[in-house]
Amino acid sequence: MKQIPVHIWHTPDETLMAPLKALVHESVIVTVGEDIPSPAEYRVLVSGVPDERQITASQFLHTLIIPWSGLPAQTRALMLDYPNITVHNIHHNAGPVAEMAVTLMLAAAKGLVPIDGALRRQDWAPRYLTATMPLLEGKTVVILGYGAIGRRIGAICEGLGMRIIGLNRTPVTRTDTDVALKTIDSLDEVLRQAEVLFVCVPRTDDTTGLLGERELALLRPGSILVNIARGPVIDEQALYVALRERRIRAGLDVWYAYPQSEDSRCDTSPSAYPFHELDNVVMTPHLAGHSIETEALRARELARLLNLAAEGKPLPNRVDLERGY
Repeated sequence: MKQIPVHIWHTPDETLMAPLKALVHESVIVTVGEDIPSPAEYRVLVSGVPDERQITASQFLHTLIIPWSGLPAQTRALMLDYPNITVHNIHHNAGPVAEMAVTLMLAAAKGLVPIDGALRRQDWAPRYLTATMPLLEGKTVVILGYGAIGRRIGAICEGLGMRIIGLNRTPVTRTDTDVALKTIDSLDEVLRQAEVLFVCVPRTDDTTGLLGERELALLRPGSILVNIARGPVIDEQALYVALRERRIRAGLDVWYAYPQSEDSRCDTSPSAYPFHELDNVVMTPHLAGHSIETEALRARELARLLNLAAEGKPLPNRVDLERGY
């Protein structure tokens, strides 16, 4: 097994580095820091948003690993100029995101947030209104973006006795599952069947605004929409109106406006519309991928890719720069 120098463009953090060093082959030589190593001979660069200096410093660089899922626009624009360097993601957060997505579904379906609020006020009225709670067993779930996260969501929902339809841009052939697999050409058809819709697609030019007023109107009355992708995949105004008119329920982890500084973290509305006034939406601040084990999971998945590189094997999760994911 040949030696493979790797540079991680990252301030050293033992919650990542300690498990990573324990998991990589001895042939993986890791340097860490926000300075170019001397000599710059790294073959693999781990950096989410590299600059041109990081890309060009080593003449041996052949692989960029983004240490999360997704492709930042700045990274895409840069790497399009370097077609000989392959770009890969890691999907260490698939488990936590899937768990949060299903949590949002359950909380929205069962109305847990307003029920919790009522009981905190010593109000037991929701106990006598249980007819408002849908039974999820037997319902049809549409997973828009049946990738690493979508498949995990599907497995959990199958365990709840739900029927799963997975929707991808390109055809997927699998024989080990009862999931009905469709392509994006079937979007209108499957939206009409959806009683729960999970949005898991990456944000690209093609997916921005993918679900607008027309598409949301296709959903069955009372259906549940969960977005753990990116806010702008769903038209902001159309989503707010559908919720305000109580045509759907929702669990939303991703938004349309974010704090731009540490000082603004306690005073930034996630939308131009008052979603916070609605009791049929559960809101979380883009934290679905977070868990106590996040850095350990990141280290494990990053080590897997680095070990494959050291073995001379193809790396998974290659990003298509033209498509943007």
